[in-house]
Amino acid sequence: MALDALPILDLSDLDRGEESAAAFRARLREVTHDVGFFYLVGHGIPQQLMAELIATSKRFFALPEAEKLSIENVHSPQFRGYTRKGAELTNGETDWREQIDFSTDRPEVPRGEDVADYWRLEGPNLWPAALPELKDVADRWRDALTVVADRLMRTWALALGQPEDVFADAFRDPYLLSKIVRYPGVTEPGADPAQGVGAHRDGGVLTLLYVEPGKGGLQVEHEGEWVDAPAVDGAFVVNVGEMFELATDGYLKATLHRVISPVVGDERISVPYFYSPRLDARIPHLELPAELAAQSRGVSADPTESPILEVFGENVLRYRLRAHPNVVEVQHPDLLARQA
Repeated sequence: MALDALPILDLSDLDRGEESAAAFRARLREVTHDVGFFYLVGHGIPQQLMAELIATSKRFFALPEAEKLSIENVHSPQFRGYTRKGAELTNGETDWREQIDFSTDRPEVPRGEDVADYWRLEGPNLWPAALPELKDVADRWRDALTVVADRLMRTWALALGQPEDVFADAFRDPYLLSKIVRYPGVTEPGADPAQGVGAHRDGGVLTLLYVEPGKGGLQVEHEGEWVDAPAVDGAFVVNVGEMFELATDGYLKATLHRVISPVVGDERISVPYFYSPRLDARIPHLELPAELAAQSRGVSADPTESPILEVFGENVLRYRLRAHPNVVEVQHPDLLARQA
């Protein structure tokens, strides 16, 4: 069936009595089985915080290049900090965007023979000294979205016929990665759109994406066609990641998506938040009710035909190594040697 636009779900329906909540759960299950993407409204994130985040992000990207490069991700074993334009790859092709990555600030985990390589991803963020307010708004943003993500996960559990806390252990000390991304206008008018970020599936469990109002560029694959998903005022774009597909044996759908670059003279700010389990966690394999299990499609492969790994940290490290070879060369030459 053709899809003209992503469905819209209202999280506040959960607060309007059990009949409304049950209808929301059924719709959530249906949409993420069929499409894997939807808009979320009624989430309770203040509009003022959204506006503050976008305004502060624009001030960051307007900093002198030297200020941004002082926190370039080549200085971070955790792949945190600033990524310059053209320095990230998807499926081996250049993504035309610049961004800053941040997660939960934690101490680095000492390396050792018995320490899994993915623990290298735990550590501190890098923030620009010239714009201290960026850390403040980013921290408040992460905390607010974590509340929404946790509620969604508990709601999905019930929708899938599971105990509400079925994911609680995997999400003890979760790995909460966020990016603030600027897509510069590099597409010439009338030309084929340039790659903002190439077609991919998200590798975690749940993504909440906020896009600067009035901007487009995100496209979602559905039945072989690309569906435009422009910003909807006050809404998040929500999608299922590969680990959630794994947990449901493909009942929930991790969907291919991409971003095309704005035209020359324009730009686009977007802020994806990835709600993912602890690095050493294995997402539980759910025993779905028979009527749902009968509709499970099995687990798909990502565009590079790489299987989804059971331990979340092994997946996210693999993605980072593929996307940021310049960081690997500087920070993890031993991993390069092992792959040679």
